[in-house]
Amino acid sequence: MMITIKEVAYSLENWAPRAVAESYDNVGLQVGRMNTPVSGVLVALDLTHDVIDEALEVGANLIVTHHPNIFRPIRHLTDMSYVPGLALRLAESKLAHYALHTNLDNARNGVSFALAGLLGLRNVQFLDQKEDVLQVLVVYVPEAHAESVQLAMASAGAGLIGNYDACAFSSKGTGYFRPRMAAKPFVGTEGKLHAEPEIRIECQVEKWRLHGVLHAIQSAHPYEEVAYHVFPALQPSQNYGLGAIGELQETITLDKYLEIICERLKTRAIRVVGNAEMPIKKVAVCGGSGGSFIALAQRADADLYITGDLTYHLNFEVLDDRGKPRMALADVGHYESEWITEELVVSRLIALQPDVQVHRTRHSTNPTRLYIRKY
Repeated sequence: MMITIKEVAYSLENWAPRAVAESYDNVGLQVGRMNTPVSGVLVALDLTHDVIDEALEVGANLIVTHHPNIFRPIRHLTDMSYVPGLALRLAESKLAHYALHTNLDNARNGVSFALAGLLGLRNVQFLDQKEDVLQVLVVYVPEAHAESVQLAMASAGAGLIGNYDACAFSSKGTGYFRPRMAAKPFVGTEGKLHAEPEIRIECQVEKWRLHGVLHAIQSAHPYEEVAYHVFPALQPSQNYGLGAIGELQETITLDKYLEIICERLKTRAIRVVGNAEMPIKKVAVCGGSGGSFIALAQRADADLYITGDLTYHLNFEVLDDRGKPRMALADVGHYESEWITEELVVSRLIALQPDVQVHRTRHSTNPTRLYIRKY
């Protein structure tokens, strides 16, 4: 039996939850029906007419891109302009379109982590950890059922910390309760105060997983009324954030590293602030448009910050009072810093949905090209 778009979406959103997308973004299913069976998936950075042609050619009825086609509201669904025309063509061709944008930017092992890995960085961490993501969940369980309840919580996504899951803390205590007339107690007697040896289990839960975790607790817990508390957690998340920072294995000069960057990003030109012999060891990256993180990269003591779409005046932000660069900047281009996303999504989909045919587009979706004058 073929899996549905809903099942593919669930797999992707477990990796890059829609809840961590930026508020201005438009992610998820853009065109199509969730219950449609998937004949194949085509992955691209952007939706274009060439990509639609290719999907029809390879028999893929779901296109997954990093950039959403419908980013801002559209008022007419006609072929008289580019974005609505693509959406109309998808509908007419019975193709679905799903976008993983800033939710994938914010995911651990997402866009910036992939870029960092491609450029040889080690010990990679987020440049800017996401806040207001976590809650602390505390639940009280009779001793004999503590392990089964904790495992049920973990299976629903509680206790994720970095590269670890099922993280929790437990302590012993005594729970007191008196069953009332309509109660059907697991232990205890109606009208009598009961003392029960219990385990207090506490763990952190991402906000969007809380409902599912509470449902898992209710299913595994023996009591008809479960005692639990939910508190806000003020620490930033270790699983979600923007940008990445890491270190090269050895210190290298800026221009030598730029040669490596050009080779690995398959580009012939990079706009750079910095002297050729600047020593580079600690490197920050942000796939796409990362101009707003220059100050963060400097505060993190990066020797070089790599991103795309830097406007002219942002280049002055790395200069000291004498005009000397405190940190090097490399504007590699938006497409060049994100095409690795195609490989990332393809490999993740193959791992998550091994029964689905997954294709990577053969087309460059970059509408720009570099013109290099020949002397």
